[in-house]
Amino acid sequence: MTGPRIVSLLPSATEVVAALGMTDHLVGRSHECDFPAEVAEIPVMTRPRINPAKPSRTLHKQISMLITKALAVFEVDAEALRAAKPDIILTQHQCEACAVSEADLNAALAEWTGAKPVVVSVAPETLEQVWQSFATLADAFDLRWAGNELAERARERVEIIAMRGAALDPKPTIACVEWIDPPMIAGNWIPELVTAAGGVPVMAKKGQHSAFTTLAKLAKSDADGLIFMPCGFDLARTLEEAAPFVARPTMASMRAVKEGRLWAVDGNAYFNRPGPRLVTSLEILAEILNPGAFNFSREGSAWARIGAPE
Repeated sequence: MTGPRIVSLLPSATEVVAALGMTDHLVGRSHECDFPAEVAEIPVMTRPRINPAKPSRTLHKQISMLITKALAVFEVDAEALRAAKPDIILTQHQCEACAVSEADLNAALAEWTGAKPVVVSVAPETLEQVWQSFATLADAFDLRWAGNELAERARERVEIIAMRGAALDPKPTIACVEWIDPPMIAGNWIPELVTAAGGVPVMAKKGQHSAFTTLAKLAKSDADGLIFMPCGFDLARTLEEAAPFVARPTMASMRAVKEGRLWAVDGNAYFNRPGPRLVTSLEILAEILNPGAFNFSREGSAWARIGAPE
């Protein structure tokens, strides 16, 4: 192989690598890196310390316990990583519960012999920072120009939808739920996506981290609509866990619940990953909030109404 040997321990970074045409240079990935499909053949370098199939409440307790004990939610297979002989390793330093952290990776590299690989770590919190991270990652491969082009295409697509979204009236208030039990309101780049799609985000602001809330506070917000996008959940699992959540007595007072403005999306594939597919995430939101103005044919595959037939 000529060129850099790359290990990506971050799903969004893997997607950027693929978008830059560098998939053939990937020699390792995290267990969560599943897009594009061809990365499935690449050796896995990480594993979870929890059972991701458990219900939301159980997962929350397990993750909180690990973090309290200063243990990582994911662990790096140091032996496999060393065998891959990477020149560059991609990771993040934003969320201990979302992917392998920079600190965990450094621990795996502590006993590395010879020249250590270059570690590139990103932690975007806004849409613009996500686009800028494309150039940061591409720069490690001497492809900064390609990263800039990828970012510019994303900006242009967002701007086109946002211009149409701005003209729409009325604009519904939307609460985006990033975790179901206990409820967490999606922050970071999600409020920007809601605004661009023609909605008004509630209980969250651009660039602020996602934060846990209570059923009572969520009900009091009385948002026009609720969109569920749990981190790590696909569409089917989101539908499964969101249905009993909105059936709770506390939620019954919300107009969104009474009037059936409840939607589930595939947060794992789209909204939770700060990569190129955030543009697709915006298309999904625009289609949900303004079906008369937007039709990207994502219903059924990327989003569905809660309570409606699948």
